[in-house]
Amino acid sequence: MKAVVVNDYGPPEEYTVADLPAPRPGPGQLQVRIAAASINPGDIVIPGGTFRDVTPLSFPHVPGNDFAGTVSAVGPGVTGYAVGDEVFGYAAPRALRAMLGPRPSMSTGSLAEYAVVEADTPFVTHRPAGVPVEQAAALATAGLTVRALLATAGVQPGERVLVVGATGGVGTTLLPLLAAARATAIATATPQDADVVRGLGAAEVIGYGDYPADVDAAFNLTLPSDRLTDVAKAVRPGGRLLTITYPVPQQDWIGRADVDLRFVLDMEGRFGGMREVAELAAGGLLRATIGRRYTLDEGAQACRDFERRHTTGKLVVVR
Repeated sequence: MKAVVVNDYGPPEEYTVADLPAPRPGPGQLQVRIAAASINPGDIVIPGGTFRDVTPLSFPHVPGNDFAGTVSAVGPGVTGYAVGDEVFGYAAPRALRAMLGPRPSMSTGSLAEYAVVEADTPFVTHRPAGVPVEQAAALATAGLTVRALLATAGVQPGERVLVVGATGGVGTTLLPLLAAARATAIATATPQDADVVRGLGAAEVIGYGDYPADVDAAFNLTLPSDRLTDVAKAVRPGGRLLTITYPVPQQDWIGRADVDLRFVLDMEGRFGGMREVAELAAGGLLRATIGRRYTLDEGAQACRDFERRHTTGKLVVVR
């Protein structure tokens, strides 16, 4: 099969597209013929070697967590899925097993023609007919993250909410839901992206670092979590600051004891899994913004673009 291949730790400029044997499903697993996959930070960070001491990779490594496709084979003991079923979800590299929850969603890598994933996990589900494959692939991680952020933040109508990194995959998915919650979203964006984020529900667009004062909540979607001092200054006393980036933040890093600092990473599906994402997407309440599309032959370039170029929304690789 054709796949994006990483042969050693290094930057995405070293990724290639090559032929590998197609993975076969074992007990409790599905083989999925991938129709679409989307790029996430982990597809660059993990092969880059940042976590090699904690989660060493085996090479060749195929990146890609988010996917949508068709079940092409089932392993022994699988119930609930059959060959021909349309599915989508999130599945992490098997090297991350120690960091995952009790029913881990693991994969051989979705930037490929075929991937093997676990069947018994809340992070894989059937794709509703009304949700296109590209949307499903783009919504997997973004949808899960947005659900966890909103459940943790408890945003109320009329609250002022700062969104740092509003043009990324999570930010562009989050903004419409903040608008639906009748919150006032203040979004960071470049001038070129201002109209995009306003169209998604932002009430105000500001430059990076031009943070307002006394917001009720702030969502950090892009800055490293040890660089949130200025974001914290924008939050009113008693307000909330939520972040999804590493390193896991410490309260004293932000210099504010009166701000509720939360690191949001739901590896166990405590706020719902892919079935709930599917329901919201099918109902039109959850939608991804797709910034660029690539073929699988261009999959290595998609990873390089994600790392090196400004992106708006999700980058999706299709067959």
